[in-house]
Amino acid sequence: MAAVSLPVVARDTFSQITKRSNWASRNAGVMVVFCIVFIVGVGLIGLFIHKKLQARREKRQQISGTSNEVMAHYE
Repeated sequence: MAAVSLPVVARDTFSQITKRSNWASRNAGVMVVFCIVFIVGVGLIGLFIHKKLQARREKRQQISGTSNEVMAHYE
């Protein structure tokens, strides 16, 4: 079995990496679509989180308002 020379492997690997072309520049339209989908997705997730937090806040205010009414009844 022949010994594998580390510098040869490193040179071949570096050569292969540098030969690669920029996929994003060749497919600009696809990148635009990916960016738009990402922005819409983040917006929808943000909207979902905002609605959940708002409902939680309203529920907490409703509970504290109810307890204040109960306490006023006992006074």
